[in-house]
Amino acid sequence: MEYRRIPHSNLEVSELCLGTMTWGEQNTQAEAFSQLDYAIGEGINFIDTAEMYPVPPKADTQGETERILGNYLKKSGHRDKLIIATKVSAPGPKSDFIRPDMALDWRNIHQAVDTSLERLKIDTIDLYQIHWPDRNTNFFGELCYQQVDDNEQQTPIIETLEALASLVTAGKIRYIGVSNETPWGLMKYLQLAEKHDLPRVISVQNPYNLLNRSFEVGMAEISHREEVPLLAYSPLAFGTLTGKYLDDKWPQGARLTLFKRFSRYTGTQIALEATKAYVELAREFKLSPAQMSLAFVTSRKFVASNIIGATDLKQLKENIDSINTCISPELMIRLDELAQIYRLPCP
Repeated sequence: MEYRRIPHSNLEVSELCLGTMTWGEQNTQAEAFSQLDYAIGEGINFIDTAEMYPVPPKADTQGETERILGNYLKKSGHRDKLIIATKVSAPGPKSDFIRPDMALDWRNIHQAVDTSLERLKIDTIDLYQIHWPDRNTNFFGELCYQQVDDNEQQTPIIETLEALASLVTAGKIRYIGVSNETPWGLMKYLQLAEKHDLPRVISVQNPYNLLNRSFEVGMAEISHREEVPLLAYSPLAFGTLTGKYLDDKWPQGARLTLFKRFSRYTGTQIALEATKAYVELAREFKLSPAQMSLAFVTSRKFVASNIIGATDLKQLKENIDSINTCISPELMIRLDELAQIYRLPCP
């Protein structure tokens, strides 16, 4: 396992990060504990969660993932070995049950941090992230920006930054990040932080995988030149890049079998064709499709950590073993050729 320092911080994160969004929905606490034990044993020191988790978000399970992680930290005594990241939810139908009058303002952010700290049973959150923007823009699979001129409700980014700054000063969070952001949004955070001497965003957590390389269009250059690396989520495109859903197969207990609403990577013919092409390419090179897909993401220079997830230890072992898979120059050429044929099939 390699470790990568996130610029403008003292965080040295493992090249793979353990995602947690299935804990409390598809995984029990005991299963989550087993995942953590195995991942930490393999060298992972970075754990990512959110106040909204588990997913799909529901009022009766919201916060359960953080509670499970907190129980593990208390029982194991591993807190000092780990970098803990979580997120605050922004307004929207996915989060309107979390707090009344949702916004990314001082009240909401302070309340969210205090509640997350209580569930996690820790004193300080290492990386606190804005889960998605509090404004009308394109994210969660939306490619085209739609201008809204009237009655747009949003919390000014400066107000969000000032709330986060007060929490850094109080010692409740160490560093801040954003998630599901656009190029304009990330640059605005950086501009305002520099202008007003506020905490600098050190990372951006956006989707990135072989079916969705939209990060490369406008965000990768910012990551490089402004030193704000990517924490890549959904590197297996909801598991579709394993090939297990091809030919209209729906394995029992699999995520997309249980939750048909997640059609981002299966809902179009081009998505299915692209998936099949990548799976066949992996097999041509005698590689596991999952490990090839993960190794591609981990190998990118703008990626600080690749957020993997699993619902059982067999999957987790295969995913972690992807660090031993090499993307050869020949394979990279072939992957880029497929990317030209299937341009952003699943943004």
